[in-house]
Amino acid sequence: MLKLSDFDYELPKKLIALYPEKERDNCKLLVVDKKEQSIKHCIFRDIKDYFHKGDLFILNNTKVLPCRLLGNRISGGRVEIFLLEHKGDLVFNAMLKPSRLKVGEKIIFSDKNISAEIISKDCVVFNANRIETVYNLGVVPLPPYIKRDAEHLDKEYYQTVYAKKEGAVASPTAGLHFTKELICSMQNAGINFGYLTLHVGAGTFKPVKDEEVINHKMDKEYFEIPDEVSCAVKQAKKNKANICAVGTTSLRALEAFAQGTKQGWTDLFIYPGFKFQLTDCLLTNFHLPRTTLFMLVCAFGGTDLMKRAYQEAIDKKYRFYSYGDAMLIK
Repeated sequence: MLKLSDFDYELPKKLIALYPEKERDNCKLLVVDKKEQSIKHCIFRDIKDYFHKGDLFILNNTKVLPCRLLGNRISGGRVEIFLLEHKGDLVFNAMLKPSRLKVGEKIIFSDKNISAEIISKDCVVFNANRIETVYNLGVVPLPPYIKRDAEHLDKEYYQTVYAKKEGAVASPTAGLHFTKELICSMQNAGINFGYLTLHVGAGTFKPVKDEEVINHKMDKEYFEIPDEVSCAVKQAKKNKANICAVGTTSLRALEAFAQGTKQGWTDLFIYPGFKFQLTDCLLTNFHLPRTTLFMLVCAFGGTDLMKRAYQEAIDKKYRFYSYGDAMLIK
């Protein structure tokens, strides 16, 4: 039986990246070969050297919403409203801080013409004229382990260069390392790219609380795979080309598709023992210990090899988490 403690490791806090690399593709890339059980070090822009003509990269084109709103109670005190699901009109499911907010309380913002009312412990309604006005109050929802307020640079760097479809509350961070120039260079070398959508939800930060891993329940996230991508995946498989999922979100969408669904909601939980059907390679950032994301990586690369790779990354002072360095598992 898998235990939560099986997926633990120690990370020095100084290795948590608080800011992105100025040049996206200049980060470190740890290359892990499952067959050879080997680990190599290179720079991200050299990733194309590990793929061939006809190989297929699958990327998640979800776009992060500015869904973290900061306001104040009328009685005084700062309030954070983290917008989750849009329920219709100007009503949203939301995470509220502080938790002691009462139903009926009004929250005011820097724009004095707009306010929000708490209508339940996890739901708010705004008096704005349209949904865009609400999001204009928000800032980039940086993960909680980035201990700083969002800055102007985060509007650019916490979004992939190919982000297109709004709906995520967190970035599919493995894709942050790509530049338009790198994608073009890889395409010129005959490497194919396909774009699916999985809107990353707040569940990506949901802690696993049960020591028995299989008892954990994933939050559902919406995904859709266009016809041209499903065709590209089938063609790559037919040609025995490598399919590389860019990020855990792309991988989960691909494997949900392998189970027969092209569009809808998935709560697919991937942990060691999972049988991968479509994904040959995984490009990913480094993930927090004791999380479903680290479990997924261990499922794909093997727990022992992943722990060894993570320790080597720590020893070599790689930068961790959303704005950190990358790892290719092949």
